[in-house]
Amino acid sequence: MPTPDVLALLRRLGEHDGRLVHLEQIPPRPGVTVPWPEWADEGVVAGYRRMGVDAPWAHQVEAAEAAWRGTHTVIATSTGSGKSLAAWLPVLSGIRTATQARGAASLGRRPGTLYLSPTKALAADQLAGLERLLAAAEVRDVRVTTCDGDTPMEERDWAREHAHVVLTNPDFLHYSLLPGHRRWQRLLRGLRYVVVDECHAYRGVLGAHVALVLRRLLRLAEHYGSHPTVIAASATTGEPELTAARLIGVEPAQVHAVTTDTAPAGRRSVALWQPALTPGWAAAWPGEGVPLPDAPPEEDAAADGPRRSATSEAADLLADLVVAGARTLVFVRSRYGAEVIAEQTRAHLSPVDPALAARVAAYRGGYLPEERRALEAAVRSGELLALATTNALELGVDIAGLDAVLIAGWPGTRVSLWQQAGRAGRAGAEGVAVLIASADPLDSYLVHHPEAVFGQGVEATAFDPTNPYVLAPHLCAAAAELPLTDPDLGRFGLSDDALLTELATRGLLRRRPAGWFWNFTRPERATDLTDLRGGAGGTVQLVETGTGTVLGTVDAARADATVHPGAVYLHQGRTYVVDSLEDDVALVHREEDVAFRTKARSSSHVRIVAPRESEDWRSPSGERVRWSFGAVEVTSQVTGYDRRRVPGMDIVGSYPLEAPERTLETTAVWWTVDPAALEAAGVGAADLPGALHAAEHASIGLLPLLATCDRWDIGGLSTALHPDTGEATVFVYDGYPGGAGFAERGYRAAREWMTATLGAIESCGCADGCPSCVQSPKCGNGNSPLDKAAAARVLTLLLRCAPAGRPVASR
Repeated sequence: MPTPDVLALLRRLGEHDGRLVHLEQIPPRPGVTVPWPEWADEGVVAGYRRMGVDAPWAHQVEAAEAAWRGTHTVIATSTGSGKSLAAWLPVLSGIRTATQARGAASLGRRPGTLYLSPTKALAADQLAGLERLLAAAEVRDVRVTTCDGDTPMEERDWAREHAHVVLTNPDFLHYSLLPGHRRWQRLLRGLRYVVVDECHAYRGVLGAHVALVLRRLLRLAEHYGSHPTVIAASATTGEPELTAARLIGVEPAQVHAVTTDTAPAGRRSVALWQPALTPGWAAAWPGEGVPLPDAPPEEDAAADGPRRSATSEAADLLADLVVAGARTLVFVRSRYGAEVIAEQTRAHLSPVDPALAARVAAYRGGYLPEERRALEAAVRSGELLALATTNALELGVDIAGLDAVLIAGWPGTRVSLWQQAGRAGRAGAEGVAVLIASADPLDSYLVHHPEAVFGQGVEATAFDPTNPYVLAPHLCAAAAELPLTDPDLGRFGLSDDALLTELATRGLLRRRPAGWFWNFTRPERATDLTDLRGGAGGTVQLVETGTGTVLGTVDAARADATVHPGAVYLHQGRTYVVDSLEDDVALVHREEDVAFRTKARSSSHVRIVAPRESEDWRSPSGERVRWSFGAVEVTSQVTGYDRRRVPGMDIVGSYPLEAPERTLETTAVWWTVDPAALEAAGVGAADLPGALHAAEHASIGLLPLLATCDRWDIGGLSTALHPDTGEATVFVYDGYPGGAGFAERGYRAAREWMTATLGAIESCGCADGCPSCVQSPKCGNGNSPLDKAAAARVLTLLLRCAPAGRPVASR
């Protein structure tokens, strides 16, 4: 189906009822080619030509030339712009040149390259592309392979002994290759290039972990006498040279950034779409006295408030596109949401054409590797017409020829938005992307303020490798690989050895004249002290009772809330109910036609550990607000769960649970308000809990406008009287140990943040509060109490007190 017909279909469906709020059309762009570099291997060039690449784009050659010179390089251009060629041309040319040179083998330094991707799927995809290229080039002296946690031992042995290019991921480096570096010394000794693909994906705590893994890798390579050049590939992102430099621990001046995209691009249309009002709300919008239901997670609900949920809307649109023959991806923020969209779409299609329903599937993390490979192959071949996916397919897997992309809910950053939208109309073809607003304050704000989407540059990637909660275990891992010495301090961002001394005091390291050593008498391995993906205690396996079949996995940190006893679990359209959760296994049994879904309830409290910065704000009339940032301890516990009948998601039962308490040491921004000022603003004691709770929800929803995060990266708590402050207090904290920089960004952009929050509340047309302004899909208290009007009065008070200039002191 041609792309213009997709656009016409969307207009026909959404213009008459206002769901199509805005349509942005980005004009096409011609390509600019240049000759192949003189140093490029003739066989490799011939292979590219046989695959249809007669001449490279100018940006590809700029990046390849810099890497060939030995300069660390980052190429930050759009999806489908050929970043892989920019990396593989110098890599393969270097291998061919060295292996054909007389005496290369006698030097004992077989040229090698490590390729790192954030997902196994992307590494497998790159391997397939490399094998096609080498076959087209008729090159048989370059050996490439993947090596990750799924790779059998005999294949790992082959990779260690024979491979020139090993495609893997940071997790395999951390847990296997770096601790076993002596077995990998053949590769490390000849390591010429390290390719870091999709480096914009490494943000927050994950980015800090990956930066330290890369620094450990480069340290070991230097130990074996090699000095590899890093080639980083990224989506279009802000300040890519700073991101790459921070990842590998060098100065930005040592990185060459390629940011001008010279590949051709077809016309791209991006639609901003807001689901329609549900029938019960449409007649009373705006209105008075309309009952507000408890809000379930947005991906679970068919009608989660005044508007249909983004997942239900996406399922309807996807069904229409599939009937029209459009190849489509739907991106959704949660694994569960991907399952729900696929399930609902198949239900819509089955009465029309059961064969079409069979061509829709879900794709997400937690599937077994063979399931993921089969789904990727099916969508490439056209056997599957549509996939509902998490961001697992955002990152570079080559699925060409898509007609449309639906994005169910703001993906968190403009970088992700453009990366996902770029999956439609690849290789210069036209494409259509639709951002469907979820019931979230930020989503509602963005669809009605397109300038915040299209008129802004993309965000810079934020992460902090000096976070001691992240850095300390990597220092232990590095010491286990090779003793740490004074020259290593700068590589890891340390100004002195205080942190190493603390680790020695805790019995993790030992100080010796030759350096700092890992304490090998400890029962655990040094690499077991941390989890790169931010989980707590690894993963929990889902095992079917009776058959023993492993269905998939969930992060241990999420297990209490998602696979507790009695929880409903969806997997590829099949419904399971959890029987028990013990240690790292959840036992489940299959049930047909389960008429309900489940949502956990939880409680939490926050203790202030160490304020780092604070500022007193005062209005001209003397009202006082205190704005603070610092270290906190968050204790949370899942206390029960609700059963909610589908599709309306009304509560049909509540059940207690006895889950352990979980403690998170992190960073937070918080503000406190003088009780007298609140009273003067018209917020009395009876209104205060609902006012603070609503302001907390709305501010969490709007922080992603300013920080490279989404609301699932942060949490919050509000209380009318906090024991540590003695006043009404609202906290917003990072959901990662040690913090991820999101709360600090909120602290420094306080006035802008609170202005957007108040604007989102005041511009929402509901009477008493809804998911588009003050309800939260992740609230553990059933979104009660909430007081929208009082929250607006509190936020107005904050802004009346806020300084007109920079809201807080900088460091």
